[in-house]
Amino acid sequence: MALENDITLRELILRAALLNALQHDGKAQVGAIIGKVIGERQELKIQAKELASLIGKVVNEVNSLSIDEQKRIVEEKWPEALKKEKAAEEEKHLPPLPSAERYSLVITRFSPNPDCVLHLGSARAIILSHEYARMYKGKFILRFEDTDPKLKKPVLEFYEAIREDLAWLGCKVDEEYIQSDRLPIYYKYAEQLLREGNAYVCLCPPEQFRKRILKSAPCSCRDLSPEEQIERWRLMLEGGYGEGEAVVRVKTDLTHPNPAVRDWPALRIIDTEKYPHPRVGSKYRVWPLYNMAAGIDDHLMGVTHVIRGKEHLTNQVRQEYMYRHLGWTYPEAIHYGRLKITGAFLSKSKIVQGIREGIYKGWDDPRLATFAALRKRGITPAAIKKMIVDVGPKTADVTLSWENLYAYNRKLLDPQCNRYFFVSEPVKLKVKNVPSALSAKLPLHPEKPEVGQREYTVAPKGEDTAFFWIAKKDADVAKAGEMLRLMELFNVIIKSVSTNLVEAQFVSIAYEEARKAKAKLIHWIPEGEEVSCQVVMPDASVNKGLAESACKKLKPEEIIQFERFGFVRVDKNNAELVVYYAHK
Repeated sequence: MALENDITLRELILRAALLNALQHDGKAQVGAIIGKVIGERQELKIQAKELASLIGKVVNEVNSLSIDEQKRIVEEKWPEALKKEKAAEEEKHLPPLPSAERYSLVITRFSPNPDCVLHLGSARAIILSHEYARMYKGKFILRFEDTDPKLKKPVLEFYEAIREDLAWLGCKVDEEYIQSDRLPIYYKYAEQLLREGNAYVCLCPPEQFRKRILKSAPCSCRDLSPEEQIERWRLMLEGGYGEGEAVVRVKTDLTHPNPAVRDWPALRIIDTEKYPHPRVGSKYRVWPLYNMAAGIDDHLMGVTHVIRGKEHLTNQVRQEYMYRHLGWTYPEAIHYGRLKITGAFLSKSKIVQGIREGIYKGWDDPRLATFAALRKRGITPAAIKKMIVDVGPKTADVTLSWENLYAYNRKLLDPQCNRYFFVSEPVKLKVKNVPSALSAKLPLHPEKPEVGQREYTVAPKGEDTAFFWIAKKDADVAKAGEMLRLMELFNVIIKSVSTNLVEAQFVSIAYEEARKAKAKLIHWIPEGEEVSCQVVMPDASVNKGLAESACKKLKPEEIIQFERFGFVRVDKNNAELVVYYAHK
């Protein structure tokens, strides 16, 4: 029997193609389906060429359907398949934290430098730390690491912006600390390390120190008595040395295989008259470096699990020397691999530079991957959270794309967003021989009749003629003699196509006729029922067009779906509707 005539096989292919399409923005992939089908029907291996041809035909049929239609067919014929898919998604959880049972209270922290707004690159540290704290009914700390008023200068507006981003993500902070308030604490432990001979004040020029350390040789400052070290420390605090002239170093193993670990710098002098701190001005001139401040705070704040990228592995080794000097136990450390998101712009310095130079309109410019920009586009915090939890804290490097995030967002938005028509670059459609006034009842959501509908009455004028607006992309592919289906309204035959006008003739109302003719389904807006609309795209370009008049009721922050166009978030709705595009 020819494969074309195998009804059971065709059903198997259709099922696989529809499920695959729903996972890939409505477009099934032939290759994935071949593997799926042969997996269930091994005997078809020897007919691979004929099978691929049949699958190609079914895939073309499936891909010509809207996502809503694809989903409707699956729910009608194979509802259990969608349930299994949803169940598989819900089963993913974070793996247990190491040694969590040793602690009466699990405490995690997120420690940003407030020198820029947060972006997608920060999501993993935030969400993993927060979700683990909640998973163990523990505590989640926000700690601003703002001890570099020169090179990574904190900015006052970013403290609040970071708080707002965390609140938007749904990551509730249990305690907050700001390191620039804690300088006396760092001084106390610096002095203890100096008095006990576990640190020293180094006056060597950096290049000279580097040469000696590479040879595993001590500098001349290392073995001075604690009394001399304390005197140098006093001079550091009181202005006896200038910026760059003195550094407190923590003693480590000079033969350690990693030169970066050997006698690492803990505190340095910054000219705060020249580089004042935005919160404390010129009150302090000696500032701790990352490993000193973070290491001390993790212990004093009771952090039990430090969750961060594996680029911090060397920092852990450095800090462990300080912990041993102070008699402390190092917290559990989870170092995850790098998470790269292709196409996402994640350089803080370049973002700041772009804002300064006017390349970007603001921190929420749609070209950026800042949380502010994602929020403006209609990317939901739940989608970001689900993506990060699914990736988890694995040590292997992971590469994701915008499409991965969009897929998570789509699954959340699709069941809840109302549908409307938007016509991009509108072209007029003139339909003759419309027999009478006809009403179209367009559901706000195809699966939720209870949310209501939009209703438009199309009343022919003059010579039984009705006028509509359709999208330029639909007008461009219209050909004389072909049938088109105006969604939920009627079928027409194209008579002629010109730059600004498509002329057509009414044929019938029944959808079944359009389906048999394999007519293309297009959306439309009756002339006189339009509202001017601008769609700001992810590349900051503006797609101008018309939205249906029902959109006049939309409110800012609402996320909707423009059918056959994509999900958008309403930004303004005054004389003109302005929305930001999320994704298909």
